[in-house]
Amino acid sequence: MMDHKMIVAGSLVAVDGGFALEARLPYYRGLGLSMVEDIAVPVDGTTYPREAVRFAVRDQNYTLDEMESCYDNRWNFGEKALISVLGAELAPGPHKVTVAVRKRISYLPFVPTMTASKELALAA
Repeated sequence: MMDHKMIVAGSLVAVDGGFALEARLPYYRGLGLSMVEDIAVPVDGTTYPREAVRFAVRDQNYTLDEMESCYDNRWNFGEKALISVLGAELAPGPHKVTVAVRKRISYLPFVPTMTASKELALAA
């Protein structure tokens, strides 16, 4: 439903020891961070370990494990979060970036994963 708006165009950047991009929550309501079960960021077919992924919203940074017990912060509808992957440097140029967000929704009897892909360019 919101997967086509997940990845923010033009947001791929190199960071110290990796790369980062902005993403929006693929859900029509905000969620507490503890309800975001996983975020995967495969690039050009390469999948990176969960331990390499970092999540930042409103200048607060988390590992995915830290998000599991974060009950006092949210990822709001339409809000851009910075998702970083450490230990993974990308060459300048175009890359096929995929973001997969698995989230727990209280009224659903299953845990949905929303996935989106977009070609983003990393500046030289």
